[in-house]
Amino acid sequence: MIKLGAQLYTIREFTQTPEDITKSLHKIHDLGFTNIQISGFGYMDPKALADLVDELGFDVCCTHSPYTRMQKDLDALIEEHRMLHCDTIGLGMIPQEYRGSANGLQAFLKDIAPIASEIKAAGLQFAYHNHNVEFEKWDGVLPMDVLIGETDPETFHFILDTYWLQMGGVSPAAYIRKVKDRMKVCHFKDFAVENWTPTIAEIGVGNIDFKECFRACEDANVQYIVIEQDTCPRDPFDCLANSFRNLKAIAADH
Repeated sequence: MIKLGAQLYTIREFTQTPEDITKSLHKIHDLGFTNIQISGFGYMDPKALADLVDELGFDVCCTHSPYTRMQKDLDALIEEHRMLHCDTIGLGMIPQEYRGSANGLQAFLKDIAPIASEIKAAGLQFAYHNHNVEFEKWDGVLPMDVLIGETDPETFHFILDTYWLQMGGVSPAAYIRKVKDRMKVCHFKDFAVENWTPTIAEIGVGNIDFKECFRACEDANVQYIVIEQDTCPRDPFDCLANSFRNLKAIAADH
């Protein structure tokens, strides 16, 4: 059974100090979440954060971690994930210096490969999160298809995001199925249109077919679906709560 959770980037404005992190994690716990992704946090002593996570009984399914730390501080990053009992180190998107050309993309693949291999050797997993930039053709090449087709399935996994797939002009469910057995965590985020403008919305408020996406996650052997909302028109905790209610209904009736 797929586990449902929260991507805490949604509440990043409330996780910039140790005091706020503590308060916010208690609020997330009180909303009924037991599975979380840690992203966008300010600094908190890693041991203190791990103790808090344990105290509240959270399962940390993955993180988004800075590329610079993967390059320069990987041993400590791996140890912090072990303290959190988290086995997946996620990269939020391709760094700016590699974007815009097929050569840049190949340079990224060359540079990330030994990092991903070292993470795997430590018993953890590297995973890449998409936006819509991976669907902008660079020298006639679709970056997402290169990322899927020219990386090692053992060391290079994915955290696909339904909103950004839709924004990229492709079928979210189809791409979820393309990474079968290479994605532990999928981001569910709805796509609405307001005044001709694409808008990130709460689950069930927009236009994405989440029943089909949920089926695709089952087909792809996804273990976790986490709710993310980059921008919220009201209190982000309320947005998460409403999305959680709607996602549980979709999961029960997909």
